[in-house]
Amino acid sequence: MSSIYQGSRNSCPSWSPRENKLFEKALALYDKETPERWENIAKAVGGKSAEEVKRHYEILIEDGFEVSEAAVKSKALS
Repeated sequence: MSSIYQGSRNSCPSWSPRENKLFEKALALYDKETPERWENIAKAVGGKSAEEVKRHYEILIEDGFEVSEAAVKSKALS
């Protein structure tokens, strides 16, 4: 199974593979135009705050990942 996290040197070790998969699916569901995006993603993942999921996303960007909506949707469906 492919993931947007492979090779990430900064990905948070406190995120389980299951949480990462839920995060990917939630990113696909709640795009940039969604009101309260990070709150919705946090609810979908469970056990994470809106700030934690936003920071997780920012870490991926800092690591140079191309986190486009299309790429996330494609990976979330696989």
